[in-house]
Amino acid sequence: MRQPMVAGNWKLNGSRESVAALIAGISAGISAVSKSEVVVCPAFVHLADVQQAIGDSGIKLGAQNAADQESGAFTGEIATSMLQEFGCEYVILGHSERRNIYGEDDALVAKKFAAVQAAGLKPILCVGELLEEREAGATETVVATQLDAIINSAGVTALTNAVIAYEPVWAIGTGKTASPEQAQEVHAFIRQKLAVLDGSVAEKVQILYGGSMNAGNAADLLSMADIDGGLIGGASLQAESFLAICQAAG
Repeated sequence: MRQPMVAGNWKLNGSRESVAALIAGISAGISAVSKSEVVVCPAFVHLADVQQAIGDSGIKLGAQNAADQESGAFTGEIATSMLQEFGCEYVILGHSERRNIYGEDDALVAKKFAAVQAAGLKPILCVGELLEEREAGATETVVATQLDAIINSAGVTALTNAVIAYEPVWAIGTGKTASPEQAQEVHAFIRQKLAVLDGSVAEKVQILYGGSMNAGNAADLLSMADIDGGLIGGASLQAESFLAICQAAG
């Protein structure tokens, strides 16, 4: 049985003061949702503060991105070894904002995936379609192409040590959410695609939903057979709402 996971992507938000209050609130309530694997992904500059605040609460630490290079003349990049120094266990890769705003293509995401795994960290690989792609009936083609970039470069077994997050881009930060049935359809497609290549990988890999999950819709989404948790954006910035989602997942 796959353990539920709820990962908070704090994106470009927070001050040292607000982040301290947020992680304190999550830590205080985490014991009630201990069945879920809980991950928080703050901005790089807040990693040290969050690492210290987490303590032995059981919350795991993740980063929002990583470089495909380990060192050198790469201004503004963050190496996986640097993330390890702050206790990171997870790294979000291929988020739609990285793909669509900053131009990261499938090839670069695959290189970052390899670098993260080589460092002993676990990628949270984001896949998903734009609104126009869904309306054109291309959802499965888009998602398959994004997955194939990893499978063709690292092999399907690499996904044993990764998490997949399906994030319909049209439902991120818009207040729109895929219905539980729409989300389940894509999650099932992902698992079936992997099953054709390796049934064990398909059965074990956690597939999260990442499109405006919140305290109000989490239970319905998480009741679906192939939705193993959530990659949470806005709702992860309030301890009460984030804990409610963790409770629903658990």
